[in-house]
Amino acid sequence: MKKIHLYTPIFAGLLLMMSSCNFFSLDTPNDPNNPSLGSVSQNASRTQVQNLVTGLESRHRDYLFTVTMLYGTMGRELWYLNASDPRWQTDWLGMNGRQATANMFGYLNTYQQPYFAIRQALTVIDAVNNTNTFTTEEKNAVSGFAKTLMAYQYLIVAMGQYDNGIRIDVKDLQNPGPFLPLAESLTQIKRILDEGNTELNGAGTGNFPLRLTSGFTGNGFGTIAGLRQLNRAIAARLAVYRQDWQGALDAVAASFYSATGSLEAGPAHTFGAPPDTFNPLFFVKNANVSTMMVVHPSVLRDTVAGDARVRAKFFRRTAPVSVTSDGTPLAGLYQDNRFALNTSEVKFFRNEELVLIAAEANAQLNKIPEAVAAINRIRTVAGIGNYTGATTKDALIDEILFQRRYSLWAEPWGHRWVDLRRYDRLNAANVDVTIDRGTIFRQLARPQAEINWDEYVKTR
Repeated sequence: MKKIHLYTPIFAGLLLMMSSCNFFSLDTPNDPNNPSLGSVSQNASRTQVQNLVTGLESRHRDYLFTVTMLYGTMGRELWYLNASDPRWQTDWLGMNGRQATANMFGYLNTYQQPYFAIRQALTVIDAVNNTNTFTTEEKNAVSGFAKTLMAYQYLIVAMGQYDNGIRIDVKDLQNPGPFLPLAESLTQIKRILDEGNTELNGAGTGNFPLRLTSGFTGNGFGTIAGLRQLNRAIAARLAVYRQDWQGALDAVAASFYSATGSLEAGPAHTFGAPPDTFNPLFFVKNANVSTMMVVHPSVLRDTVAGDARVRAKFFRRTAPVSVTSDGTPLAGLYQDNRFALNTSEVKFFRNEELVLIAAEANAQLNKIPEAVAAINRIRTVAGIGNYTGATTKDALIDEILFQRRYSLWAEPWGHRWVDLRRYDRLNAANVDVTIDRGTIFRQLARPQAEINWDEYVKTR
């Protein structure tokens, strides 16, 4: 996939000096191969809008490395061991009492990259709606697609910032909207998703009117119908976070959910050789390196014998990868086994999650047979047999969270950290910090540049 940078992001750290830039700003480079913002805001050509959509797909994946590694680290799904800089361990694990501060090492891409994607989506929407080169149905398709990806990106920021709240209104760069509390932020994300769904419903049938990568088209999401199903899949995830259990089931029913189909079905981020970008989660098997994503020891310790997910996802090295930080040795003998090549695609939503969402929502609604059936679908594919435990709501939620831990391990979201927090289980019983002497983080800090911006606004 060609990575088209229509706008180069600027990290603004000097807001107190009255800079007009903030986390949502996008600078326009002097690049003759790409249009300026002004050239696409009115009467953009189909080629220009195509380039914007391609750029949106590119930005849609830019969160992948940092969110997967950092959220996964905080949920103790994995360690990202990197001997080149001890802060990958000391800061990300919160070793020896370190906190998630505004100056925490290497976390800003969990915030700024999603907002760059959101700003790109807003540009796509403005461009397609202010041109006569698309039909009404085509405009609905492009805008609905952009809003679907916007909602996904907003959720990334919301799950990192959590009680801090997030900005939803970032259209006016000089006057971004206020930070909304979490519940209100999630309500606004639902509004954006629903708007996208309505637009996709008004986009006719057939294929999406512009080119998408094989991550969409090769997985059944290059059509209007497929994009509507993706929109509803994201809506199902959001409904679970909002504890809207019936809403979750309604969204699952309208998504690409299949109770008997492949659990791997879903859209993907794609990668390629330069000028594209390699898969940032790929590490050479058994490489003799000091930088590696490894499986957290507690994940290995708690596995069920014979679980096929362990064999499929975890590769046993001949020698561990080891680092020592703050006097604490950390070592991992197992690494990620999911990607064959550095150009392998990465699914960003899979049917397996939808099955687990169905299980959770049914359990919460005391629809016990339906919940157990969904659990058994996951367990059967994993080769560990049907569920035989208690069928109380609490027991089923325990089982579902356990299955989510292995089914969704190190997926591009940080499910384990998010799941434990939303069930008030971010504690020593569920997050093993005994080896790394770390901290259990509830959320990340609001970036310093955002704090500075708000202080500057008060003085204007």
